[in-house]
Amino acid sequence: MLEIKNLNKSYIGKQALTQVDLKLEAGEIIGLFGENGAGKSTLMKCILGYLQYQGQILLDGEAVTRKNIARLSFATSEHSFFPNLTAGAHKDFYEMHFPDFREKRFRGLMEFFDLSFQKPLKSFSTGQKNQFEVILALCQGADYILMDEPFAGNDIFNREDFYKVLIGILEPKETVLLSTHLLEEVENFIGRAVLIRHGQIVGDVSMTELEEEGKTLVGYVKETYQYKADRVSRALSDLTDEA
Repeated sequence: MLEIKNLNKSYIGKQALTQVDLKLEAGEIIGLFGENGAGKSTLMKCILGYLQYQGQILLDGEAVTRKNIARLSFATSEHSFFPNLTAGAHKDFYEMHFPDFREKRFRGLMEFFDLSFQKPLKSFSTGQKNQFEVILALCQGADYILMDEPFAGNDIFNREDFYKVLIGILEPKETVLLSTHLLEEVENFIGRAVLIRHGQIVGDVSMTELEEEGKTLVGYVKETYQYKADRVSRALSDLTDEA
């Protein structure tokens, strides 16, 4: 279990996360949703130890340190690989540093995305770089795979096919935390939705619960955020009046 207790994070006096409590059980696929600036990326970077914070983050009851950090992996559109190395060289590097690296899965995903083993990563398109980042995260051998808007620059068909592949390849102990704005696309592939707003967890529900209540994910988010349906019409009215 990955457990977050009373997590607080601030930047130069501005509170980014406030008293975040969250538990991620083994084998879950969890969607992390929120507006721009809600704290999604900050939360993931705290989990990974990229940022200092107040509170506790525990992995099976132990603090996340160099001893167990390999149980966590990260895919982001910021690209954390070596641009001058080929995909094949990255595979060799990861195999050296991660004993549980999944070579068969790596080769299968490279073929699925039709990516070259021989070309340097700097020659890949933005979409291909994002695909490769996801591949590395999934093949590292981690138990908890964090993905922060991993499919920017990818077309809808690639994204939809990948969600299906993801469900097919994950093992029971592997947990995915996926941050994305594409709620309707991932609704049928996640098992749980966590909502964050202004740095606080404001919703945490299983997709089964939503289905039993006859609610959609988008509807649940709007309800939780108290979305005002007349927001656009009021804004247009104000702009028209000013004109």
